[in-house]
Amino acid sequence: MDIRRSKDRFSTDLGWLKAQHSFSFGHHHDPQNIGHGLLIVSNDDWIAPGAGFDTHPHADMEIVTWVLEGALRHQDSGGNEGFIVPGLAQRMSAGSGIRHSEVNHSATERVHVVQMWVVPDQMGVDPTYEQIDVSDLLKAGGLVPVASGRGHHGTVTIHQRDAVMWVGRLTPNETVAVPDAPFVHLYVAKGTALLDGQQLNEGDAARLTHGGSPALTSVGDSEVIIWETHGAAQR
Repeated sequence: MDIRRSKDRFSTDLGWLKAQHSFSFGHHHDPQNIGHGLLIVSNDDWIAPGAGFDTHPHADMEIVTWVLEGALRHQDSGGNEGFIVPGLAQRMSAGSGIRHSEVNHSATERVHVVQMWVVPDQMGVDPTYEQIDVSDLLKAGGLVPVASGRGHHGTVTIHQRDAVMWVGRLTPNETVAVPDAPFVHLYVAKGTALLDGQQLNEGDAARLTHGGSPALTSVGDSEVIIWETHGAAQR
C-alpha cells in the first residue's frame, strides 16, 4: 500500500485552470510516477466560470470524466454534445482520433472535475462517446461500477477488459470492501476515509499492488473513486 498525499501531487495554475495531477502529465514528468496499473492520468481540474479547454485532439485512449461540482459542456468532432454534471459519467473512446472541447457551462461558478485516462486494449477503434446517469445507484450506498470493460451492467463501457472504475458516495461510518485486483488506485475525492485504519483526507490516494480487499470506512460523508485494473500499461 503506497499512500500519496494531496500536497505532494504535481500542480498547475494557469489562472483560469487550477489542477492537481496524480501522475506525470504535460511538463510534469517523473519516470517513477507515470501511472498505476492501466490508469495513467488522474487529474483534478478546477475551471473558472466560462473558461475551459479549447478544441484539441486525442487518440487511442479511454477517457472518463467525473464531475464533482458544477457543469462541464462537451463538444467533439463526432457531433456529440452534452453537459456533464455530478452523478453523470462520461466516456470518450478517442480511438483512431477525435477532437473535443470542454468548457465550464456556468458564467458565475467554477466547475470541479476529475478526468482519468486508461490505456485501451484495442487501438485504432472508431471514436465513440457515451454518458450515463448513475445518481440513483449512488444513493443506495456502497460502491457502484461506473465505467467498465468487464461487462458490468449500467456502466459506460470502456475498451479495456481489465479495468473497472467504482464510485462510492459514503455516509458516516459506512464501510465497504475495496475490490481485490493486482492494481487498485483509490482516490478520496471528497471528505475523509480510513483505509485499514490509515486516514486519507480529501485529495489523498492509495495505490495498492496485490493488496487484497482492505476495508474502507468513511469518516463523515465522503466520495471515493476506485480503479481496479488487472494489468499494467507498457512502460
